[in-house]
Amino acid sequence: MLSALPRPRRFDVLIALAGLLGGLLLWGLGLGSRAADEPVVVWPGRWPILVPLAVMAGCELLRRTAPRQALLVATVAVFVDLLTQGNLVTVVMFTDVIYASVLYGPPAAARRVPRVTGIMSVAGMVVPYAMWRVPEALLIGVAVGVVAFAPAATGLIVRNHRDAAEAARLAAERTALLAEMDRVQAVTAERARMARELHDMVANHLSAIAIHSTAALSLDEPATTRQALGVIRENSVAGLAEMRRLIGILRDGSGDGEPAATPTLDGLDALVASARSNGLDVSLDVSLDGDAPAGVPAPVELAAYRIVQESLTNALKHAGPGRVFVVLRAGEGALSLTVTSPCGGHDGPRAPGSGAGLVGMRERATLLRGTLRAGAEDSPDGKVWAVRATLPTVEGDPA
Repeated sequence: MLSALPRPRRFDVLIALAGLLGGLLLWGLGLGSRAADEPVVVWPGRWPILVPLAVMAGCELLRRTAPRQALLVATVAVFVDLLTQGNLVTVVMFTDVIYASVLYGPPAAARRVPRVTGIMSVAGMVVPYAMWRVPEALLIGVAVGVVAFAPAATGLIVRNHRDAAEAARLAAERTALLAEMDRVQAVTAERARMARELHDMVANHLSAIAIHSTAALSLDEPATTRQALGVIRENSVAGLAEMRRLIGILRDGSGDGEPAATPTLDGLDALVASARSNGLDVSLDVSLDGDAPAGVPAPVELAAYRIVQESLTNALKHAGPGRVFVVLRAGEGALSLTVTSPCGGHDGPRAPGSGAGLVGMRERATLLRGTLRAGAEDSPDGKVWAVRATLPTVEGDPA
């Protein structure tokens, strides 16, 4: 049974050793708590004093690792000490065992011990006074309160402060963890936003450069080569300007919103004109109700512009011969756009694709609580690739 008890702490060993040596010092000097002829002394003499003293020192070894067992044994030891001439150090160590039982014991014991010792203190005053009717009888309850209730109450106060400090520490750790999670999410969202911007701004120009440079290398026609080089130069200059704008955003560190030169729906005509100069046959049909585009929020305008831009880039890389249709409709709290292009039969040179464009378009629509679908569809003119997006222009989900 004793081998099953946990190993005592070093500080507890020092307390037990100090208590034992102090008690032995008082015992060696012949200083007892009571005279040998007092009525309560059942075992007079000096040697019986050492038994409760040694037991109480052993309880001090278990004050932190086994506080309940230490309190039970210490209570028996202090009663035995009352039947001898007594040792003051035994009583002092008993107060420490009570204090430790409240501070280190289970929560139920921490609440129960102060209540029990408080009741004992009150009973120690009331019962003797009722029996003897002398004021000195009240001192019994005072002694019980000093020896038992006071250390128990002190232990409860210290434990409450310790628990409050631990709760505050855990709350601070949770706050720090949530702050770190928010920071990581913010950094991730900002990286995703900059990745979308970089892809949408540059991919269109680089795709045109790749296609026309391939055509210039594969065709031995000076006129075609000169025309392709003109398109390449135009897209190189435009792409470089877009890159400089993005670098300016990163250097300014202004991640709160889009830059002042954010593309809007008014720039769709120029975007379509650029696509036509790259060789696409594009038709633009825009129908905006009311004061739109003034009534369309800037983030929705940017998302619509980028979705059309990426759709035209994909059409330039993958669409077959035929016309590409771009249709925008605004009204009833939402902006809807559709871009359709012929499927298959692409005879010219192709530019490689990574699929990041579709991912970016879906992310833009999702961030605005909108929807986006992209895939092959049947139409009267044959198989087409259609990109359909619905972006809400008012607060709340679109109808």
